Amino acid sequence: MFEDLLPAVEKGIIDATGSIPVVFKGIERNLQKGLVSEAPSRHDYHELTYIRSGKAEFEVEGKRVLLEKGATIVIRPNTSHLVRVPEGQADVIGLYFGFTRQITGSQSGSQPQRTTDIAPQTLEYFINFAYGRDLPEGEIGKDPFILIRGKNRQDIATLIERIIRESRQDAYGRELMMQLMTMEILVAVARGIREEWEESLRVRTGKARELVRIARDFIVENHDRDITVADAAGYVFLSQGYFTRAFRDETGMSPMSFLMQVRVAHACKLLEQRDIKVSGVALQVGFSSPQRFNAAFRKHMGKTPMEYRKQILEMKEGK
Repeated sequence: MFEDLLPAVEKGIIDATGSIPVVFKGIERNLQKGLVSEAPSRHDYHELTYIRSGKAEFEVEGKRVLLEKGATIVIRPNTSHLVRVPEGQADVIGLYFGFTRQITGSQSGSQPQRTTDIAPQTLEYFINFAYGRDLPEGEIGKDPFILIRGKNRQDIATLIERIIRESRQDAYGRELMMQLMTMEILVAVARGIREEWEESLRVRTGKARELVRIARDFIVENHDRDITVADAAGYVFLSQGYFTRAFRDETGMSPMSFLMQVRVAHACKLLEQRDIKVSGVALQVGFSSPQRFNAAFRKHMGKTPMEYRKQILEMKEGK
């Protein structure tokens, strides 16, 4: 698909007529421990990588960042980057996107011809468009990559999966549908960046109650990952001890108890679906093993996940 969008541009007078975001290619990969890219990658388009499971370390222009399950990174065009898998395996999806424009070219003695070229447009231009005005100064740093965290992470993951499914089909209107979904995913990226910038202001100026609220949101939005109390405390720039005391004062429970509560509540919803195995539910809500899941679930609900599922399904069926 990418090659189809990049025909040779005829020499002559070029008239740009606007640009649209387009996904050129989508790749699903299962990366094994010890993998290191043979050589740095560098290309003319944006690369968005979503970590379905596991961990992967990216080195982008010399800066290293470790991504875990649920994380999304957008690497800017013409940026050198490598990927490593420090342990186990990582299941990742990569989307390569850019901004194309229709151009008119002409040669002496020939009719004007229309073709497609990559527009010299950056993601920031699109984000300004989605936001409705220029981004506040400093909202997007000069880093060679953009990390997407927070609640938009899950929306982006859903869109990525949809784009991959659509690219495999030969359905009517596939190209238009993928363009629309690309537009949608970039709006989600823009929202994520905007929300993180606003949240960083609240963190820098907030009091304990506001910081605990932000940390609660962080826990809810990342409960399906292997997060710790230290992760939540670090997110709001507090020491773990002070954060734990402030969290208990504001909520009446410890951060870890709250995390378990969120995971079990999500698990209860998933257990209502027959087609998801209990072991699968455990992984989806952030437990490292079915045994840990069973113990936590029994502690909070007074019954095992299987007993809960049986009870709920019998109630639904009127037994």
